[in-house]
Amino acid sequence: MHISFLKSILLMAGFQSPITIYNAIQRITAHEMLLPSFQREFVWSPVQIENLFDSLMRGYPISSMLFWKVKGEGKSKYKFYNFLTRFIQNYHTFDSPYPTETLNDFHAVLDGQQRLTALFIGLHGSYAYHRPRYSWKYSEESFPTRILYLNISSEMPEDENEKRYEFLFREEKETESKDLWIDKNGHKWFKAKEILKLGNPNGEYDLDDFSDNHQLTREEKKRLKRFEKVVFNELLINYYEEDDSNPERAVNIFVRVNSGGTPLSLSDILFSIVVANWKKNAKELISQLVSEVNALDFKITQDFILRAFLILHSREVKFKIKNFTSELVSLLEEKWDEIRLAILELFQLLRSFGLKDFSLTSYNATLPILFYLYHTGKYNDFSTSVKYNVEREEIRRWLMRTLLLQTFGASSDSILQKVRAIMLDSSIKNEVTYNKEITAFPAEEMERVGNSTSISDEYIYNLLESTQKGSKYSFALLSLLYPNLNYADRKFHQDHLHPISSFSRDNENFAVANSIINLQMLQGNENESKNAMTLNDWVTSEMTKGRTRDNILTDAIIPLDTSLDIENFDDFALKRKELLRQTLRKNIGME
Repeated sequence: MHISFLKSILLMAGFQSPITIYNAIQRITAHEMLLPSFQREFVWSPVQIENLFDSLMRGYPISSMLFWKVKGEGKSKYKFYNFLTRFIQNYHTFDSPYPTETLNDFHAVLDGQQRLTALFIGLHGSYAYHRPRYSWKYSEESFPTRILYLNISSEMPEDENEKRYEFLFREEKETESKDLWIDKNGHKWFKAKEILKLGNPNGEYDLDDFSDNHQLTREEKKRLKRFEKVVFNELLINYYEEDDSNPERAVNIFVRVNSGGTPLSLSDILFSIVVANWKKNAKELISQLVSEVNALDFKITQDFILRAFLILHSREVKFKIKNFTSELVSLLEEKWDEIRLAILELFQLLRSFGLKDFSLTSYNATLPILFYLYHTGKYNDFSTSVKYNVEREEIRRWLMRTLLLQTFGASSDSILQKVRAIMLDSSIKNEVTYNKEITAFPAEEMERVGNSTSISDEYIYNLLESTQKGSKYSFALLSLLYPNLNYADRKFHQDHLHPISSFSRDNENFAVANSIINLQMLQGNENESKNAMTLNDWVTSEMTKGRTRDNILTDAIIPLDTSLDIENFDDFALKRKELLRQTLRKNIGME
């Protein structure tokens, strides 16, 4: 945070009397403290929460927070969210909106959300994260519910992880959610959220009663008393209050506070600007779209959606705060339904090409395709309609070539700007307007961008030799060599022509035998039946299906004048490498 800016906050706002953690929890549960919609999702790990509680027990400060006192029009200007009680990694990272129109004045947290949410989850909620080696599809087995516990039987050595008090999220199934759970070593674990009941001055059952009933030792009771003091007695929540009623000022403060070397990423800040300026619930809409896309075997985040916004409607495509103007954000909200459909159609198209997250090595490379689909209105059935067959193939060829040549590399923003310019109406200077004279995807013009038109034979030879089976670029390369396969309806495998089992790993030819030089695309069930069959035997078995030898070799891109015996692999590799070079040049339009 800039020092001068902090001073201005102090002058215009007020340093408030600090409060206890218990008081903060009360305010959160009474909806007197909420999260503005432009706050990011909760991102702390279990270890960070555990360390926070250890720091508090040891008397360490946790830094001041910044609250905005919401009153007047601010209550209806933005949506405000409840604090998260039940965190589930990837599935439940923010809570539901809370209606505030008729609420009394309340505080919205501008800085301190992660710390307060961590305290609230530890003392009032649960934390579920993925169990290693289990499915990533949500279930209680894969994402077991965990509750925060404190080991009251012993303290950790000072030099062990620099922690003294052992707080851990234990599985609810393991502890049976007991207030006091004893592990196999005899250590007693106290459920952290129970301290709110035991320390409540109005409660009939207090910490002394609990200690007596469970026959706690003097040291165990002493640790519980320390925990009670931290939660109920120490004034640990220090905060500044911004009471300006102008909602825009609150957003500006949030952005400024979180834009200078802070844990918030630029993407988080830009996302907050979009959320803050939409009348719709942008956070939920964008989160739902991200989930829909990822269900198609891709892996995007809000970052991709933000980049899509820029490529579709911003004059500048660089990821900068200044490019997300209020005018742009309003336009994005107005066009959201069309943008959403275009993004979904884009990934349906990519899936029909046989791509998924691993083989889609550059998501930025797909943005020109999105721009084309969106601005031409071809986002309803482009991935399936017969009338787009030729155009789909042109886009597929362009994309695979682009991925292979890594056109969208270090200077991705610059390349995107240049590629998009090809499709813009240059007569209109101040708007992003599609050139309606372009009726088909301009792949040929785009290929001139990034100096990708002149590929040397040496580069191609190296590509064929170095690209190993199952690597990130092997699918793109093989799909260019075998362009006529129906990737949308069939599952294809990367198949070794000469079985890889014929080569030991210390064999000098192993790397070549596992490279594109010895690979073909083969339909999944055919590859499974082929198994480790020799190349000679496979060709013979294919001939029993009524195909000629020359036809089989031609389809597999195998030279007609080479021996198929494993003893002649060197000659086979040399001749096939040359044939693959010729085929690749022809298929990408460079022959």
